[in-house]
Amino acid sequence: MLRYDHFQAECLNRRALTITEIEEIDHIVLEPDEKDAEEEEEDIILAPKVGEFLVLKRVLQTTEALKEENQSKLIFHSRCAIQGKVYSLITDGGSRTNVASSHLIDKLKLPTIPHPRPYSLQWLKKGNEVHVTKQALITYTIGNFKDEFLCDMLPIDACYLLLGRPWQFYKGAIYNGTTNTYTFKVKDRNYTLTPLPLNQI
Repeated sequence: MLRYDHFQAECLNRRALTITEIEEIDHIVLEPDEKDAEEEEEDIILAPKVGEFLVLKRVLQTTEALKEENQSKLIFHSRCAIQGKVYSLITDGGSRTNVASSHLIDKLKLPTIPHPRPYSLQWLKKGNEVHVTKQALITYTIGNFKDEFLCDMLPIDACYLLLGRPWQFYKGAIYNGTTNTYTFKVKDRNYTLTPLPLNQI
């Protein structure tokens, strides 16, 4: 064998390679550079928390689950763990506050503090005002990612925890509307929050 990558008859170099030289070439060509592999950042995918859900809702009528796995028009639904129990979570870049359900705070007996700037919310029609007077520090986990955030206490029933623009801003989270995912970086580690499958929403 005269050269490594072509036929002997076509080789312009007539010098023969030794077995040792061939093994060295194999080592260089076939094995990836270990330093490059270490330098590559690994993305961590944070799937919704799996476990026994806090509340089971009674279903009076069922419809066939959506067959199309199109996430682009859906709100970001997920699940997280708070004090070892699983709770529903929505991430919504359109919400100007982070919200924790008053039911969640009462059930877990979480301490609250007075809201520094109390305000009122008016839902869809006049006369349905909700006064926001308290906040609570919520510590939650999704996979191996642990976080805590100050949330306004509100009587909501769409979910137990709503992470709005403040969460997105402080995490530097980027929303991908096509895949309905949020990506952010904490301590040089990349995280991607993935939504619940359509049949679990």
